[in-house]
Amino acid sequence: MKVTELATMGLSHTRNAVAEALYIKTGRDFTRPITFHALVNERCNCKCRHCEYWRQDEYIPEMTIEQWKTTLLSIKEFRGKFSVNFSGGEPLIKKGFIDLLHFCRENDILAGVTTNGAQLNAKNVAAIVAARPFNLNISCDSHLAEVHDYVRGMNGLFRKITEGMALLRQEQEKQGITFPIIIKPTIMSLNFRHLPEIVDWAIGLGATAVNFQPLGRWTPETYNELWIEEKDWVELDRMMQKLIGMKRAGSPIMNSEEILGLMTASFREDSASPENMPCRIGLQEFYIRPDGEVKLCFHFPGIGNTTRQSAKEIWTGEQAQKIRKATIECDKLCLLTCLSQKSLVNKVNQAITILTRQKKAAPPTSATPSEN
Repeated sequence: MKVTELATMGLSHTRNAVAEALYIKTGRDFTRPITFHALVNERCNCKCRHCEYWRQDEYIPEMTIEQWKTTLLSIKEFRGKFSVNFSGGEPLIKKGFIDLLHFCRENDILAGVTTNGAQLNAKNVAAIVAARPFNLNISCDSHLAEVHDYVRGMNGLFRKITEGMALLRQEQEKQGITFPIIIKPTIMSLNFRHLPEIVDWAIGLGATAVNFQPLGRWTPETYNELWIEEKDWVELDRMMQKLIGMKRAGSPIMNSEEILGLMTASFREDSASPENMPCRIGLQEFYIRPDGEVKLCFHFPGIGNTTRQSAKEIWTGEQAQKIRKATIECDKLCLLTCLSQKSLVNKVNQAITILTRQKKAAPPTSATPSEN
């Protein structure tokens, strides 16, 4: 992740912020998508207690790697330089996915990946680092192996993550390439009392930063086991204040103080407060499902499909206009990292957090700036 790349992204976010304000005030739409999430599959090698994908009788069809390439080039034609975060399911089990990362780098598309870490073996890590991703997010819910492996439904997964982190750091040094490695814990009943320890563990492991998100209610376990109930809200508030204190003291926590302060409200299932309205997700997000269906927000119906339409046609189409208006009026309090609203200041602060920590944590390298 380079300053020039972040500056380019910052400029597009600034331009869109003006267009968003104009839309909200007048209804005139000059917005373009600025955040791109790509769900490449629903298939996964974990059986997470808070995920429904592995319980499905069948999965929706998946676009081929060639179709993904066409989709990404269509976005670039419409949008110019952009960044996209790939996730799943588990993207690293999709055949040809790492080749897609290399395609992104070759076409000046900034590609990030969110993975459960189970596939971070020596072969994959070498190929991933060579692709120079924009960032690599690793889902890890605890600094304790027994807790994380239980939540994720895979014995030995914590060990694979710690070994994979070591391989990543070694390979970054070997190839002279740096990019942020971000630990992404999901806050739940089994870990919320230990969130500060998770931050310290992640830093000790060599992670660039930590990015928390609250649990969503998708499965029976999220109702009967993993949800943080009223009796624990005071303690959850105390943990959030401790994280805020750590962040102010320099810990690389990506969440803004505002988002951390709203975590308890998320578990109370509050509606968004007036100061958090209107929701702008429909003015920013391009969320691509495995079959090419595009959504502005996964709580709403799709607006088109990349296998049949260009990115511009999808964003400017009649269905997009209809759903965009509906998202503006939605009062859900969404703090999941793909949905939580971030002001331009929040985004700048996130970039500073990453760059500062990346500089401190970067392995020694003789690479030239053009290689990083």
